[in-house]
Amino acid sequence: MSKTFVLDTNVLLHDPQALTRFEDNQVVVPIEVVEEIDRFKRDPSEKGRNARQVSRLLDELREQGNLADGVPIVGTSGGTLKVVFCRSETLAQLPPELRAGNGDNNILAVALEQRLEQVMGSRPPVVLVTKDTNLRIKADAVGLIAQDYTTDKVDIADLYPGVCELWVSAEQMDGLRAAGGLPVADLGGGPDGGPPALVANEGVTLIDHAQPNHTLLARYSAAQGALLPLQRAPKVRLGRIQARNREQTFALDLLLDPAVPLVTLVGKAGTGKTLLALAAGLHQVADERIYERLLVTRPVISLGKEMGFLPGDLEEKMAPWMQPIVDNLDFLLGGEEGGAHHGGRGGQRGPRNSWADLKGMGMLEVEAISYIRGRSIPRQFMVVDESQNLTPHEVKTIVTRVGEGTKIVFTGDPFQIDNPYVDAESNGLTWLVERFKGQPLAGHVSLLRGERSELAELAANLL
Repeated sequence: MSKTFVLDTNVLLHDPQALTRFEDNQVVVPIEVVEEIDRFKRDPSEKGRNARQVSRLLDELREQGNLADGVPIVGTSGGTLKVVFCRSETLAQLPPELRAGNGDNNILAVALEQRLEQVMGSRPPVVLVTKDTNLRIKADAVGLIAQDYTTDKVDIADLYPGVCELWVSAEQMDGLRAAGGLPVADLGGGPDGGPPALVANEGVTLIDHAQPNHTLLARYSAAQGALLPLQRAPKVRLGRIQARNREQTFALDLLLDPAVPLVTLVGKAGTGKTLLALAAGLHQVADERIYERLLVTRPVISLGKEMGFLPGDLEEKMAPWMQPIVDNLDFLLGGEEGGAHHGGRGGQRGPRNSWADLKGMGMLEVEAISYIRGRSIPRQFMVVDESQNLTPHEVKTIVTRVGEGTKIVFTGDPFQIDNPYVDAESNGLTWLVERFKGQPLAGHVSLLRGERSELAELAANLL
């Protein structure tokens, strides 16, 4: 049965293409939403860009006919759009507390009017779509159906982990080592007893049927249709860094593989996401010379209240936000072994000097994510830290900046979000994981075990 969806402003500011996402249903946009979109159009942020895109789309649809009478939505299978005014008599039917006539109440009145027409038999079921939790509560209080906008949401409980386990025989494991590969068609354990359903670059732990303690790590190659033993993680020495668990081993193998230009690492605090990414990037920039420089960026979103104006040039303003990156690089470059291995200047120089040396040699660049639009970034190892605070649109903007020969790594924890406009299910990191799942150019690992310290692991689990 077709429905009537009444859209709130925040839905269109979140996804400017939301008007085209409702297939063959009727979409109703209250005039109050158009007014709020107009107020946002001069905003220099992403919301302003989305507002201008919505205005252009509404203007294109206006050419199809009168918006007050309803016009077909191009790109849908029979969907229609109407722009509706809030009638004072309908607003008067709201409870006294909701008759103030502000934006939310006017939108609520439009939805209520559509519902009253439905009761009279001339309209399909009405649903108010809003990302505003309080407006959904108000709608429920007046007897309206209200829903969140879930088109781009990912169920965090079902997020693709990037790794799996398969039970095989000892002979098959020996064959994998000897031949350098094991065809998946020769394995069972999949649907209806057939081959397992694996996706490109998925990490696989092979377990011996006879001896469960006997395991072998491999990665699935979709191009060859076979499991391949890990080639890089067991062989590469990253100074003071080494994989401490199975998931970190899979992650390092993806990070060190130039044939996989997009890697996403998801995990709670202390699982080593950022440290592994920086260690792999530094190794491939300073030692193997695969990439020209290590480019590090992160969203400028604070945990608590802002401290106000930060003096200095761009690098000085970015310093407080990039301090976690500096801490990780200090750990990688610190000590005699780290200074000699990466800085090439012996152990007499401290980690801060090694950090400055890398920047001076052009091997390290710190970039504000706000200024990445319009850039083309070739032959660089790019790390986007704390990417759970990015929106899907911002992630798309960043990925489309990647030039030839560049590898980009997104790290983050969906349960540590400081951006008030996204949550664990609608942020750009989880959206990216699901969209690129199974693509030969992408790999993903969910890191589960904390390795920072025993206290940090306990805090991450208990608090």
